[in-house]
Amino acid sequence: MGIARTHDEDYETMEFKTLVALAAMERRKNNGEFKGLTSHSSIVDLQDKLVCVTSGASFFGFALVNRLLLHGYFVRVLVANQEDVEKLREMEISGEMMGCKSKISVVMAKPNEIQGLMEAFDGCCGVFHTSSFADPAGLSGYSKSMAEMEGKASENVMKACARTPSVKHCVLTSSLLACIWRDNTQYEFPPLVNHNCWSNESLCVDKKLWYALGKLKAEKVAWKIAEEMSLNLTTICPGLITGHEFSYRNPTATIAYLKGAQEMYANGLLATVDVRRLAEAHVSVFEAMKTTTAFGRYICFDRIIQCEDEAEKLADEIGIPRNKISGNSSDYVFPNCFELSNKKLANLMSRTLRSCYGES
Repeated sequence: MGIARTHDEDYETMEFKTLVALAAMERRKNNGEFKGLTSHSSIVDLQDKLVCVTSGASFFGFALVNRLLLHGYFVRVLVANQEDVEKLREMEISGEMMGCKSKISVVMAKPNEIQGLMEAFDGCCGVFHTSSFADPAGLSGYSKSMAEMEGKASENVMKACARTPSVKHCVLTSSLLACIWRDNTQYEFPPLVNHNCWSNESLCVDKKLWYALGKLKAEKVAWKIAEEMSLNLTTICPGLITGHEFSYRNPTATIAYLKGAQEMYANGLLATVDVRRLAEAHVSVFEAMKTTTAFGRYICFDRIIQCEDEAEKLADEIGIPRNKISGNSSDYVFPNCFELSNKKLANLMSRTLRSCYGES
């Protein structure tokens, strides 16, 4: 309990001066008081209520921050550059940020510096590594080098979590793509997909499925570090993340996810999930980890694109040619190839929600 402080008093003074300068730049009058984001050292540490979200300015990261705030958490948002800080400020000013704004703080740290990550995580009981990467060139592509970057960033985040005494739990956002790209030539029908399935790395490389490769590498190295360093880790593997203006606000991941869309659609494996539902799933899993009822991997989706009309509607929402998803397929309803173990996550979310709101 108490105020979270830095070890170096000089650094704390410098940080305070920086905060004042930023506040002056973004000042808005309201009965003579300053409003806006705070420095991470000024947040009250309430034991199990302070968490850190990486890439918190991303499409999904921001949705998760909002959901955590609504659940009463204090949230430390980890960003990599000043541009993301300004992006968060714009969201706060526009009213997109929900919950109590005094419960959110921002800290900058580079994903390739473990010490900086440890300092960012210090005092947090949990870390949500959303693993949201944008093309550094500002394009809507996702390259092989980005896949390598994502894997390395995941390794560093996991090591930092394991080395930070306050961090008890970690939730990693992986992808359904880390489960479905396998060599199915030996099967007459597409096999069922569940939390035990892993994509084939060589197949991803051969097909140039760099986004799938990045998620696969990130999740595999995360589990490796978790086992070696006794880190309490749970991973969630969502389908294509959708929501309000998702293709505009999340272009890199959206376009990259749909590489191989025709094959996914033809095999009944093209699934989507609303960003708000995915955020709620993350909070529910994290809550359940505290009582050891959540562990391992979870597949998360709320819709499977099963017919041509649905495929065309999705293509129109994204702004890509319709045949990029449906190809020349006839209007045929494909089988659901996902094992009903997705209900495991739904039931877990339901139990957690009842617990959060005091229902029996």
